[in-house]
Amino acid sequence: MSDRRLVRFATTSARVVAGSAVAAAVVVGAVVGIAAPWPRLVAEPVRVQVDPAPSDTVLACAGPVFALGRAAESAGGVTVAATPTIVSGPDAAGAQVSRATGATSDGSGDATVFRAAPKDRAATPFAAAGSATVSSSDLIGFSASACRPPLAESWLVAGATTTGANDLVVLANPGDVAATVQLSVYGAKGVSTPPSGTGLVVPAHGQRVVPLAGLLLGEESPVVRVVATGAPVQASLQASLTRTLLPGGSDQAAPLAQASASLVLPGVQVIATGQGDAGTVLRLLSPGADASATVTITPVGGDVPAGDPRTLALPAATPTSLNLSDLTPGAYTVSIAATQPVVGGAWSTTGFGEGADFAWYAAAPEFSASSLIAIAPGAGASLVIATDAASGSASVTLTPQSGGDPVTVSVPAGGSVAVPVTAGVYELAPDRPVHAAMSYSAPGALAGYPLWPADAAAGTLTILP
Repeated sequence: MSDRRLVRFATTSARVVAGSAVAAAVVVGAVVGIAAPWPRLVAEPVRVQVDPAPSDTVLACAGPVFALGRAAESAGGVTVAATPTIVSGPDAAGAQVSRATGATSDGSGDATVFRAAPKDRAATPFAAAGSATVSSSDLIGFSASACRPPLAESWLVAGATTTGANDLVVLANPGDVAATVQLSVYGAKGVSTPPSGTGLVVPAHGQRVVPLAGLLLGEESPVVRVVATGAPVQASLQASLTRTLLPGGSDQAAPLAQASASLVLPGVQVIATGQGDAGTVLRLLSPGADASATVTITPVGGDVPAGDPRTLALPAATPTSLNLSDLTPGAYTVSIAATQPVVGGAWSTTGFGEGADFAWYAAAPEFSASSLIAIAPGAGASLVIATDAASGSASVTLTPQSGGDPVTVSVPAGGSVAVPVTAGVYELAPDRPVHAAMSYSAPGALAGYPLWPADAAAGTLTILP
């Protein structure tokens, strides 16, 4: 072999060896690189913390007590039967008073609206409530209701469209933009969306009254869902009853803001018992799915239930009633624990003869912080405060805003207490979550309404650009 061929062979062998070494190094490097942790590049999104400016405190009242069909030339028209006396405050809030108009042509049916501007970048606390007594040949009764913020969705668990009932859905729009409202009615055949409840326009600063019988006729236990678009509305249901040409009472029923698996109705009065007809009835609805509910009834002033809990099945979209007339006369707190979100209310009457009155009791939301409440004038007024069994006992301080000494009461776990009160505005300050409602009971006069805490101040928002 010549020297040239030896050089060529050596060069080629060196290249092969070097290539093999490089290939082996690449393979080893790849294996090691896969097994070894790789550096991570994480891009943190930009976050901007913003404290939104508080909005006005807006409260719309239920308006006067209406009478339906008094005018011979307008059987479906409404007139005013009684104007409410309204308590509001505090005066330092500087709330502006306006009206929601349009219920009657002469302006007598206008509803009162309060608007308090924020101060020092904080919402201004304000509360209002009203009551009225009507006594005429076709309509009697005592009504009491709180003025409330408008809602985009609310539920009215009250009323009937059977013979003798003249019930009205009252819608008020305190805003600057027109609202379009859809009324859905749940009855014995499920839910319906009647044409007379579709696309109802409530103008800005306006009010509209809709006869309940025009939505679903012949229904003993209706539940009305109110959905507003464009602007929120304040919804209430005015119920009145005539028994064989004798007026049997009237009331203004409060709405529920939303369905919940847990409801508490403080201060339900049981008066008419053992008279053959149901004197106190609980109405429940599971709008979305089949459910079951456990009902616990506890006398006000104690924490021991009146008998065993009662369980009932709730078919989806069908209102279900439970007769409570077997209870001993007195005031009770009714607690409902359901397997699905439900809405509910209770009806009670003072009797079935001449001069009788009735009341609708709505579920009371939870108070977890201090808030202002308004007590409407009326005989036999009591503030009923209740606790959940799981939350433990609570200490609640009630401070009148017009001056006077505060009152502190202790509420046992799973129990309730009644505090006699007079008309005015108070601060309700619990040390743990409670439920509260007003209850009025006097001869020939019955009413009640749940107390809502003020809307919490808007918290800090996190914006991701």
